[in-house]
Amino acid sequence: MNPQLIQECIDACLACLAACEHCASACLDEPDIDMMRGCIRLDRDCADACAFTARLLMRGSALHPRACALCAEACAACAEECEKHAAHHDHCRRCAEACRACEAACRRLVA
Repeated sequence: MNPQLIQECIDACLACLAACEHCASACLDEPDIDMMRGCIRLDRDCADACAFTARLLMRGSALHPRACALCAEACAACAEECEKHAAHHDHCRRCAEACRACEAACRRLVA
């Protein structure tokens, strides 16, 4: 396994984790929270997937390919939802960008 690809994926996972946590918190402060419920749920799922994947990669777990596939799926779903709100909420735009970067890093690692 390429150590540079592993480190890039870890970095992308950690950046996405931070962006998702920030987005979920910011969504809770939006005036129309009902509209943001799906975003908050996916932010939380994605953050958890990113944290789990980063930990498995850090320890060199043989389970990392399945974790990366799940993380890429979570990132794609979260990005898709955040992109719906990105024009009005900068935190959603930044989250979608981090999710797309993490999705790509996870997919490169297991390709």
